[in-house]
Amino acid sequence: MTAATQERMPALYLSHGAPPLADDPVWPGELAAWSAGLPRPTAILVVSAHWEEAPLALGATETVPLVYDFWGFPEHYYRVTYPAPGAPELAASVRKLLRAPGTPVQDVPDRGLDHGAYVPLVEMYPEADIPVLQVSMPTLDPVKLMEIGRRLAPLRDEGVLIVGSGFFTHNLAALRQGGIPAWSAEFDAWGREALQARDVDALLDFTRKSPAGRLAHPRTEHFAPLFVTMGAADAAGELGEQKSVIDGFWMGLAKRSVQFG
Repeated sequence: MTAATQERMPALYLSHGAPPLADDPVWPGELAAWSAGLPRPTAILVVSAHWEEAPLALGATETVPLVYDFWGFPEHYYRVTYPAPGAPELAASVRKLLRAPGTPVQDVPDRGLDHGAYVPLVEMYPEADIPVLQVSMPTLDPVKLMEIGRRLAPLRDEGVLIVGSGFFTHNLAALRQGGIPAWSAEFDAWGREALQARDVDALLDFTRKSPAGRLAHPRTEHFAPLFVTMGAADAAGELGEQKSVIDGFWMGLAKRSVQFG
């Protein structure tokens, strides 16, 4: 890719919700305000909690379909469209940055954007006029994901918005409990403080260092994209400027979303 902007893009970790996010009275406006305050990206690179595949895979780069990877929702959620252009130049840059002996990269040209990618993008960039590429998470190991982010960091200087899309707490039992479970509030408070302190070691070891880590994330795929984002922000050896742009809870889950840079 050729740099189209002199302004370095931030890297984002966002909580993406589920298709009903679009009907929330607050959250869509928060996402829209967030994107309105960012420089316009030349392209968007998304790592979503909903695509785990090894070796690391690059999704569609021409026509980019949607993956309706959810069940039991009203029909209108399956009619949502997001005809973003593909990003073949970005895909070529990602291949160059990530390919190395022992770390192959594969192409899955018919794999579109899952709801972890398109649900927030519909609210943030509703015109669907920015090229988008989704890549898989080849592992859930925080250290390895952070290294992937570090290798992707040069894309920020080319105007690429790197987005890790997950959920700051993600235990679907919360949907049945009602209110805000103590484990969700405790983990969210711990994560806010760890990020503010730039305590990378604690965040990498969150299942042991945090309160209620295994309750907040019985499986860790929704926290894992944070580490790609952290790596993209940590190329110089420190996390640098970061802020929580969105916080609060949605159906008992912490929707904290963080901007680095």
